[in-house]
Amino acid sequence: MIKNKLKIIYMGTPEFAVAPLDEIVKSGFNVVGVVTTPDKPAGRGQKIAESAVKKYAVKHQLNLLQPRKMKDPVFVNQLKELNPDVIVVVAFRLLPKEIWSMPKLGTFNLHASLLPQYRGASPINFAIINGDKESGVTTFFIDDKIDTGEILLQEKTQIKDNEDAGTLHDKLQEIGKNLVVKTLEGISTGKLKPQKQIYEEGIEYKYAPKIFKEDCLIQWNEPLEKVYNLIRGLSPYPVAFTNLIINDHSKILKIYKGHYKLEKHILPIGTVIVEGNKTFKIAANNGFYFPSEVQLEGKKRMSISDFINGLTQKHNLFVK
Repeated sequence: MIKNKLKIIYMGTPEFAVAPLDEIVKSGFNVVGVVTTPDKPAGRGQKIAESAVKKYAVKHQLNLLQPRKMKDPVFVNQLKELNPDVIVVVAFRLLPKEIWSMPKLGTFNLHASLLPQYRGASPINFAIINGDKESGVTTFFIDDKIDTGEILLQEKTQIKDNEDAGTLHDKLQEIGKNLVVKTLEGISTGKLKPQKQIYEEGIEYKYAPKIFKEDCLIQWNEPLEKVYNLIRGLSPYPVAFTNLIINDHSKILKIYKGHYKLEKHILPIGTVIVEGNKTFKIAANNGFYFPSEVQLEGKKRMSISDFINGLTQKHNLFVK
């Protein structure tokens, strides 16, 4: 099938989903509809916020659908009238079978991991939290279960030692947008042959569940490498945090970046040492962690030197 004759419906919500949609449009494919989440209040002022995908669709005058419920008969009929050959899903919600089974050439998803590794909602975060050295993206056909369908294409990339979830997100977004287009080209020509997901013997397969606030609390009694990986795996969102005790008052301290040094010491875990206006180190069980970018409750994100300069008392500090 000629690609500009291939009728595509695209489904996505966040910024991660914008780049693949843009690449599809620039590549000359026929996007007959874009589906995203409804507008909703967000932030402190509860102003109505539009998804990143909606903003792109409106700017480029694409046919936009924002159903509140995926099984809404009106919405389902709208999709049927568009008669898609393929549905492309990137960072969207779960689809009912009546939708993903609708296109004659199938519905495929872009997932930010090398499936079957890291099925679930937070693959980018957990790849770093677990200290992996490799990640990637996968396109696969959607089926009845979560992230279990036949694999279409995969592409790998290395995770650097200082990489955080934000930089890996951007890297996978670039790789992913091209992989989506390659997948569409393979489907349109009929040359792409799906492969079942295979569990190889001797490999530990991990899950990537949704991350909640309690998962972001730093446990300073854990090995420092694990602490370091948690912090970079949650940066810049949802952000790892600790409770900073300043003269017997507790405030949440979010930590975005830093480094660590393995070192024997006899200090209680959680002890904070401030040296001059540049060094702020936290005692862990096998060394010290040195935050470089932080955000104290009620304040903006800042460098550690600015944070130290803002402290009225530079002693009697503790984290837990």
